[in-house]
Amino acid sequence: MELILASGSPRRRELLSRLGLSFRVFTAHTEEVSKHQEPGEVARDLACQKAQAVAELAPEAVIIAADTVVALDRQLLGKPHDKNENARFLEMLSGKTHTVHTGVAVLSPAFQKSVVQATQVTFRTLTPAEVRWYAQSGEGLDKAGGYGIQELGLALVERVEGDYSNVVGFPMPRVIDLLRRAGVPVLQEPL
Repeated sequence: MELILASGSPRRRELLSRLGLSFRVFTAHTEEVSKHQEPGEVARDLACQKAQAVAELAPEAVIIAADTVVALDRQLLGKPHDKNENARFLEMLSGKTHTVHTGVAVLSPAFQKSVVQATQVTFRTLTPAEVRWYAQSGEGLDKAGGYGIQELGLALVERVEGDYSNVVGFPMPRVIDLLRRAGVPVLQEPL
């Protein structure tokens, strides 16, 4: 049974590889537009779209896809377009708690399921110099909310309530559960 990660994210690739699974990576090309308004449902919908797009290319495989959205109150913060927008996102998040929602979808010929994981993240109150420093690093440009907790962005965070791996973009307890339910032998001794 072939496993395909429908994501170009190096963070998701790294986390999935830690499970000792053999998999291929196909980047899903979708518009990343959802008809939903609620942040968790947006994340779920986009993950399902990615999984479905790749399933059309490999219909016999087990496909896993994910999408992460950051919500400050009801406002979604996607990937910033440039360093100025990244700085604006950081100013908005400074001293506040936001929610990271990751939707995960697994599709195979015999299984189809999607879930959403939510984690609360509180930023420290950032100085203007800290905002400029992080925005100029460029690290947040390819990440929802404009920061990566697993790298320099950890310095921005005061507290995480919930699953840390979800903030990285791949909630591992949910991933393991879905893959097992799809028949993928995860965290088992080889036969």
